[in-house]
Amino acid sequence: MDVATNGLKPRLLVIAGPTAVGKTVISISVAKALDGEVISADSAAVYRGLNVGAAKIRPQDTQGVPHHGLDWADPATPFSVADFQLRAGRVIEDILTRGRLPIIVGGTGLWIRALIRHYHLPEQASPGPLRAHLDAMGQQYGFESLRRQLRVVDPQSYQAIDRHDHRRLVRALEVFMTSGQVLPRNTSDSPYHATYWVLTRTVSDLHERIRRRTQAMLDQGLVTEVKALLAAGVPKTAQSFTAIGYKETIDWLWGRLTDEERNRLIIRHTQQLAKRQLTWFRAEKDARWIDLSAWPVDAAIEKIVQSMRDH
Repeated sequence: MDVATNGLKPRLLVIAGPTAVGKTVISISVAKALDGEVISADSAAVYRGLNVGAAKIRPQDTQGVPHHGLDWADPATPFSVADFQLRAGRVIEDILTRGRLPIIVGGTGLWIRALIRHYHLPEQASPGPLRAHLDAMGQQYGFESLRRQLRVVDPQSYQAIDRHDHRRLVRALEVFMTSGQVLPRNTSDSPYHATYWVLTRTVSDLHERIRRRTQAMLDQGLVTEVKALLAAGVPKTAQSFTAIGYKETIDWLWGRLTDEERNRLIIRHTQQLAKRQLTWFRAEKDARWIDLSAWPVDAAIEKIVQSMRDH
């Protein structure tokens, strides 16, 4: 298909949605139909070694569709929205140069928005005393206390930053305390013509899928994976370990949780994440929605494919 719109902005497709909704299966079929390549927008799958807990697609399951955005970062090293924006932007350029369609797939809404709306993101300064102090305050008194401060001084960042993303929380407070300014989120005119789809399901359907996925991850070796990452030297305070499933498993390994408590918390936290993701995507005014509890998968695929062929 033609990836340009009347010779103007290049086209790309977004397939977003909450965790466990079924994005992977649909995105592969859509990519095959439209000669596309997938760019993952998943803040857990971006880390090497986070496979089972991130529900990362295995190479043998891609059906020949190129996938980007996986294993980009060392699990011991932070990876920011700015890092994603820069690297994914370069991948999009490469895909377009080869005459193929970039397809952004994932549930990390801020990453998707920063990429397709071309956010002007602040440079990440080297860690200083203030950042270390804020982090220590969060560790000692709880990061919810820092979130309450952020809600007062920068409500937009408070809404945008996931409550488990302590690094970005500290960064937002650091920017305000050093400059008196909030994190800039102004955008320039988007360089892309993006068609944005959000996949959803009924709450009961999504919760059941999350329960099944949690059990599958445990059966497939989540505990073994976490032990291997820790043995490889990834600190338990690493940003990568804030991903749901990893933090709870670490707490279990340290004897803070029973098996039942760990499993229950993974499910509950994943359900809460899905709710936050859906809230985020509802703010995307140009997004079209497909309820997979009502639409057969084949029909949903055809609808997305046809929307690209019609424009």
